[in-house]
Amino acid sequence: MLVHRRLFFLFLIYLFVMPLSSSADDFDGSKQLSGSVEKVLEINQFKISSDVDPDTVGLPRNFVIDFDEKTLRPSKDSLVRRISRIRHIGHIENKLVLQGVEEGVENVDDGLAWSIAISKKTGKVVLTASGNGVAYVVFGTCTAVQN
Repeated sequence: MLVHRRLFFLFLIYLFVMPLSSSADDFDGSKQLSGSVEKVLEINQFKISSDVDPDTVGLPRNFVIDFDEKTLRPSKDSLVRRISRIRHIGHIENKLVLQGVEEGVENVDDGLAWSIAISKKTGKVVLTASGNGVAYVVFGTCTAVQN
């Protein structure tokens, strides 16, 4: 009887642990990710603007993260067409972290440095970007693209 309880207990652990570990594999940088923007905040020294339209700040509403190409690109239906290069990919705790820099418009001091943290457990995304006197915080979600 004791052996049956242990086997049952091990079976329950397997049921609850395996789905978490397999879903975490989706966000470890081995699969292409499809993402969407849920909320954008724009911050400067005078105010915080919430519910900023992503298109007005040059951010695609839907995007694809391609780890093989090291790019963050807009989805095919996006109004924004700019592709960003991922310069650094790192792992910390249960997060996948991507970082890059973007030149702005020529002769305008509007370049940005950005960082994206993706939860390996949920796929939730927080992007932060900062430039000359302005910062952005973007919340979104990613899902794995099945090949």
